[in-house]
Amino acid sequence: MTSVQRKVDRSRDLSQPLENLGPDETLKANSDQLRGTIAAGLVEELTAAVPGNDIKLMKFHGLYQQDDRDIRDERRRQKLEPAYTFMARVRLPGGVCSPSQWLKLDDLGRVYAGNTLRLTTRQTFQLHRVHKRNLRAAMQGLRDVLLDTKAACGDDARGVMCSVNPLLSKLHAEVYALAKAASDHAIPKTGAYREIWYGEERAELSGPEEPLYGRTYMPRKFKIGFVIPPSNDIDVYAQDLGFIAIAPNGRLEGFDIAIGGGMGRTDQAPKTYPRLADVIGFVAADKVLGVCDAVMQVQRDYGNRLDRGRARFKYTIDDKGLDWIKAEIEARLGFSLAPARPYEFASNGDPIGWTRGEDGKEHCTLFIENGRVIGTVMDGLRAIARIHKGTFRVTPNQNLIIADIAPEARPDIERVMKEFGLDRLNKGSGLRLNSMACVALPTCGLAMAESERYLPDLVGKIEKILAAHHLEDEPITIRMTGCPNGCARPYIGEIALTGRAPGKYNLYLGGGFHGQRLNKMVLENVGEATILDMLGKTIEQFAKDRLPGERFGDFAIRAGFAAEVKEGRHFND
Repeated sequence: MTSVQRKVDRSRDLSQPLENLGPDETLKANSDQLRGTIAAGLVEELTAAVPGNDIKLMKFHGLYQQDDRDIRDERRRQKLEPAYTFMARVRLPGGVCSPSQWLKLDDLGRVYAGNTLRLTTRQTFQLHRVHKRNLRAAMQGLRDVLLDTKAACGDDARGVMCSVNPLLSKLHAEVYALAKAASDHAIPKTGAYREIWYGEERAELSGPEEPLYGRTYMPRKFKIGFVIPPSNDIDVYAQDLGFIAIAPNGRLEGFDIAIGGGMGRTDQAPKTYPRLADVIGFVAADKVLGVCDAVMQVQRDYGNRLDRGRARFKYTIDDKGLDWIKAEIEARLGFSLAPARPYEFASNGDPIGWTRGEDGKEHCTLFIENGRVIGTVMDGLRAIARIHKGTFRVTPNQNLIIADIAPEARPDIERVMKEFGLDRLNKGSGLRLNSMACVALPTCGLAMAESERYLPDLVGKIEKILAAHHLEDEPITIRMTGCPNGCARPYIGEIALTGRAPGKYNLYLGGGFHGQRLNKMVLENVGEATILDMLGKTIEQFAKDRLPGERFGDFAIRAGFAAEVKEGRHFND
């Protein structure tokens, strides 16, 4: 097939001279494939920070420079620089982690990251508060157990997600293997990471160092995920590129392809909005890597490199047209996608508690509130890792599965769980067990309000309203972020809050229970009392007037509490 001939606007993409694009494009192009001056900045002892340009380049290495905002003002009064540290995000395809890897992460969390680990909404770990002087040691510690932080941030293919479904062990293994292959395939090939963090010599190359990414990488982040219906645990419609497993009777035939999802938006900028991915066709399983290449190439070549606020793939699709994008993908593939095949999703949450897989092995999903592993929970999981012979699996909902437990080993695992109180983690309401928050304050530089530190308290107040109407066991998704960027995928929550200012949030209602529909803002820049009043009215009417089996988000739309959003571009209408 030949490339699509219809002309489209190319005034903001890679076809233009660098000087006509945004400054980040020149930075990337002149970075010597992400080396910059990072190595020199790491040994500069006069500051705990790194130079401005290297802050951006370090994101490609999985690192964010942050500071403790709880003490920022006090340090300013003392004429001290901010309390700079770094967040390191591990690249962990599909969230699968061995006990030896868990123990190493536990060690690194205790030594370098303030005695805690953070499970994320993309199935991996974050180490917060790592000092610059400790970064190399932390990175080399990860290397000891075959882990790294490559491309966990930055304008590249981020960590690849995969449904965590140990019950379907054979199918999950097949899909996970493809997700792992996609992750390995899409990772940047530059030697910068090995040179800077491991001290390796620069290798002589006969060809381009980055055959896929080139000198300027992607316009913005690019997220890939694999999902196994009926669970939509990865929120496949929020991915730039989603692979939906088609497996009648448990036999994998291939994948429906979904493109153009994304959560990020900016308040007071109506040109930005969340968008759900469109399903454009079906491919056999052996075409997965080719599809990754073709879709990423289209975004690489046509994505907006002038306005980073419009640089995600979702905007490229809406600007160029879905049919045009699909045709361009097919031209690069060299074949047409087959018609999409039917599938059904039931939820995007996790089955909390004990389950048994088709292979007879046991699995225990633990609710880890907002992904924070700390204190006795951290101690208990370390004790389990010391005796566990299976795997750990981080879920897209920030929870943890102790997986692949032989039936005869279950009593020992249960004994440790009881000893450390882990058996009590799952005794929450339907709302709490479906809650999710980003880190936000005090470490995230973008946060405008609390999230992780506040959502548990707010959920407790909403639980009282639910209990008054005998709805404490009703599963309702609630998500909170400290800013509008959407790290906890708030715009598909049945209830969602995004931070506007200290103590102030936008309230959204009406998202789909299995991630199939965006929600709608119903209150803007309001405090807790107003939020609880609105939720109290909605919950009261839900208890009285819901239809049999009706979900809270569906009811919120039917009853008129929120307008239905059918397309992302109309989210701000």
